[in-house]
Amino acid sequence: MSHDVYSLPPNLPVPEDDGAADHLTGMELPDIVLESSMGPVNVRDFDVVYVYPRSGKPGVPLIPGWDETPGARGCTPQSCAFRDLHPELGVPVAGLSVQPLEDQLEFAERNHMPFPVISDPERKLGAALGLPIFEIAGFTLYKRITLVAQDARIVKVFYPVFPPDANAGDVLAWLQSR
Repeated sequence: MSHDVYSLPPNLPVPEDDGAADHLTGMELPDIVLESSMGPVNVRDFDVVYVYPRSGKPGVPLIPGWDETPGARGCTPQSCAFRDLHPELGVPVAGLSVQPLEDQLEFAERNHMPFPVISDPERKLGAALGLPIFEIAGFTLYKRITLVAQDARIVKVFYPVFPPDANAGDVLAWLQSR
């Protein structure tokens, strides 16, 4: 069955706040260098790191149960919204998922991402910060979460993120209100 990775279907289940991100505000981003679509990057160098389960690829079937899993669907619309608002955000931004570098490179090229799309297949950032995860069809993935940092310290956490395509606008509004 074909699906449109660039749009959200109606009636997606809304993720609930399970408290898995309550400890993050005030934590320091770890000194971790990971591969990205723009070469090796240190996560400490970004003021906004939006973390997502995995992006879709046109023509590739969804993981079984993906649309029924709260918070799973919407990685591409979320990333494209950050891409579109990138100039207005005015801070260093990166996207991050557990997908292998090859997938991140393809995604970044196809979608003309102006910032790094980071590959964290070993979930190093998650281990360092205790990021929320979920399992589906044999994959262990990050739950969607956005971290805003100042001087490498997390000052705002968006979690759960819903709808995903509104996240970049929510981050922009928060940054402008400071």
